[in-house]
Amino acid sequence: MEGRILWADDEIDLLKPHILFLEDKGFEIDTVNNGSDAVEMVEESHYDIIFLDENMPGLTGLETLAKIKERNQNVPIIMITKSEEEHIMEEAIGGQISDYLIKPVNPNQILLALKKNLDSKNLVSQKTTSDYQIEFREIGMRLNDRLDADEWADIYDKLVKWELKLENSNDEGMKEILAMQKKEANTQFCKYVDKNYQDWLNESDGPIMSHKVLSEKLMDRVGNEKLFLIVIDNLRYDQWKVLKPAISEMYNVDKEETFYSILPTATHYARNALFAGLMPLQIEKDHPNLWLNENDEGGKNMHEKELMQANLDRHRKNVKMSYNKVVKLDYAKKMVDRFNELIQNDLNVIVYNFVDMLSHARTEMEVIKELADDEAAYRSLTVSWFNHSPLKEMLQKIADQGIKVVLTTDHGTIRVDNPVKVVGDKSTNTNLRYKVGRNLNYSEK
Repeated sequence: MEGRILWADDEIDLLKPHILFLEDKGFEIDTVNNGSDAVEMVEESHYDIIFLDENMPGLTGLETLAKIKERNQNVPIIMITKSEEEHIMEEAIGGQISDYLIKPVNPNQILLALKKNLDSKNLVSQKTTSDYQIEFREIGMRLNDRLDADEWADIYDKLVKWELKLENSNDEGMKEILAMQKKEANTQFCKYVDKNYQDWLNESDGPIMSHKVLSEKLMDRVGNEKLFLIVIDNLRYDQWKVLKPAISEMYNVDKEETFYSILPTATHYARNALFAGLMPLQIEKDHPNLWLNENDEGGKNMHEKELMQANLDRHRKNVKMSYNKVVKLDYAKKMVDRFNELIQNDLNVIVYNFVDMLSHARTEMEVIKELADDEAAYRSLTVSWFNHSPLKEMLQKIADQGIKVVLTTDHGTIRVDNPVKVVGDKSTNTNLRYKVGRNLNYSEK
């Protein structure tokens, strides 16, 4: 580890042993004994990090800090002071210091601060790579076991965790290894679903699937307390993970669970099943006026409110419910404005379609292809949307009222890099996840 340091302290001559120690470690150090000279040095030269004494004659450390930040916002600054007064610490932290040391300091403290601020990214990257190498072998062995639904969910959780951790790593080789392991896991998982899916539908002890989510996770609460059910269409688990920190600032996330979407995972099937609490064939049988088949004209998700109400009635939940589907920004803003009206209801159901629209735009719009070229960029775009969305404002209002939220999705998505070509007649549907039509031809391989 090496770098260029500026050290400003009115007693700089007394720090000669520290400076010699750091020079012996490979650092290049410039010293000044007042704030004005420190500002001038920053204007003339580039520094990797700055040590700044808080109590100097002339410009104080805090004043020097402000002037340096005006000229170079990104340079890390470590404040060193004899004072432990709280207001000085608060001002320094508010001025965006990177670390805070109390005099007298010893050389090892200084070295630790440098490692933390100059080399932490590399150290974290190395530790992450090392830890994944260990778990890579464990996951690889588990993929050959006879895993159940919960164990597959655990594998997925681990792969997403490592994908997020390695996102900031400089080790491209390790990222490629993770991508290969994820691909292998997907292959084995597809075989697992193919073998077990029909049994899940016929057995009561299968994993929680789309049509069981509300009965298992919502209905016991309905009528006992005010609730918001928020469904973010097409939200993947990794997207939830990057949104969770912002949501955790507003809520205690007391439970975090996965469920298995029914097949096909398209909104037509998965979300209708979610709200109805029934499989599509049963919806068609019990509510023929609320279900449209592939060849029927009209939107396929136009009766979610009625299906949700029928589900509540079946569970004998006589509550006041509102249903809102957000597909446009103006509507989302108006819903926030109507918040005081919404909280008069026992249950408010809100469907947000933005993430689903974003996933489709990745394949259809050049500008979104550019912005979300890989999975890390796609997650980043999701976070950026959420932080500036009316949904975040709505969640904050709900939190301020102390009302609980059940937040879920209807299905996820996979970005396909090896698509299958299907040929059919004009009646073949255009859905990317599945094809319905006559004379369908495709390569079984």
